Amino acid sequence: MKSILLIGVGRFGLHMAKKFRQLHQEVLAVDINEKRINDVLPYVTNAQIGDCTNPKFIASLGVRNFDVCVVTIGDNFQNSLEATALLKDNGAKFVVSRASREVHAKFLLRNGADEVIYPEKQSAEWAAVQYSSEHIFDYIELTPDYAIYETDVPRNWVGKTVAQLAVRQKHGINILATKMGENLSPMPGPDYTFTGKETMLILGENRDVQKFLHL
Repeated sequence: MKSILLIGVGRFGLHMAKKFRQLHQEVLAVDINEKRINDVLPYVTNAQIGDCTNPKFIASLGVRNFDVCVVTIGDNFQNSLEATALLKDNGAKFVVSRASREVHAKFLLRNGADEVIYPEKQSAEWAAVQYSSEHIFDYIELTPDYAIYETDVPRNWVGKTVAQLAVRQKHGINILATKMGENLSPMPGPDYTFTGKETMLILGENRDVQKFLHL
């Protein structure tokens, strides 16, 4: 279990708080807006109303005690920048800050952020990949060149085994799992026979996967 300081609980911060709760993390949420704090209270360990651009307030939070500090402020870049810098000035171990533009990311990294996240950019890229093919149901980018895709099983694979299809040799991709509804079966063996009712999670270089999807 990690201890997390979550600064800013607008829509993005609230979604993070809900997910942190599912992951059983300890979260202190902070926002200057009382209504936002009331909305997030059911999903966090504790919450405080306060101005995270105020050095005294940041100092009062004991940021050194948190494993991760997340700055999700998206509507005021100056406040995000100041909060990020203050966290590092007060000894924060690891600061993750939200950015909406490349130039924002550069300033955040220069002013103390250990890592920058781009929710809008990442969501746009995910949607572009998913809707570029009717066969893609999900997508996780691992590097700029490699990703994991959830895709359906080609019709001509039905009734054939992994070994018969020689997937890696012919297409340069690896089958990580098959999925039917909520049931996931990792690493199907060479004798696994495709039924056409499942989807599959495949890992590969993007150019190889795209070639495979458009066969």
